[in-house]
Amino acid sequence: MLGPRVLRRGVAAAVAARLQVSSSFATGPRQHDGTFYEFRTYTIKPDKMKEFVELANKNMHLRTAHSPMVGYWTLEFGGLNKVFHIWKYDSFAERTAVRKALGKDQEWQEKYMSRILPMLEKQENEITYLVPWCELGSPPKDGVYELVTFQMKPGGPAVWGQTFKAAVNAHIKTGYTKLIGVFHTEYGLLNRGQSDECVGFFQQGRKAESRRSVEYHK
Repeated sequence: MLGPRVLRRGVAAAVAARLQVSSSFATGPRQHDGTFYEFRTYTIKPDKMKEFVELANKNMHLRTAHSPMVGYWTLEFGGLNKVFHIWKYDSFAERTAVRKALGKDQEWQEKYMSRILPMLEKQENEITYLVPWCELGSPPKDGVYELVTFQMKPGGPAVWGQTFKAAVNAHIKTGYTKLIGVFHTEYGLLNRGQSDECVGFFQQGRKAESRRSVEYHK
């Protein structure tokens, strides 16, 4: 995870030799699955938050016509005046095609993008993969959600996956939460403090005591 993975393989012996000594810290079955999830976090100007959410609810169908959205939330704790959304892609080629199509979608640009840009203070995104042992849950429309970020030792799910899985299962067995997904960050906020980033996403059945709780809008 300290650098980009090799995307193409050469046929020359020199290139092959170089690839043999090159490796990514992100290892394990996950790498064979092209499906990934983009986390996008927008920080909104405080006096524009209500207007932004109303505009998003009114026009988000224009965006979901291009690619599937897992969910759209507002943040309640751990960071105010923010929205958080997750988008699913089957490949980076698909994401490139979607972004290109959105740029040419005049209705989307006029009704949404041109109006929200003055409301934004900051945009952040991360590319994540589900860890190999986790399937994506389906978040219902209403409810309180907890998004927890864990800083892991370098090595990816192949190194810490089973231990972390046991901890997540123990958390679920308490009965007050439902797992939506466990994601491993590949691009974005990486290796802070020489560690991998792993994100656990839970639906809370009680009042959440969390770093970041979010309300779902879809």
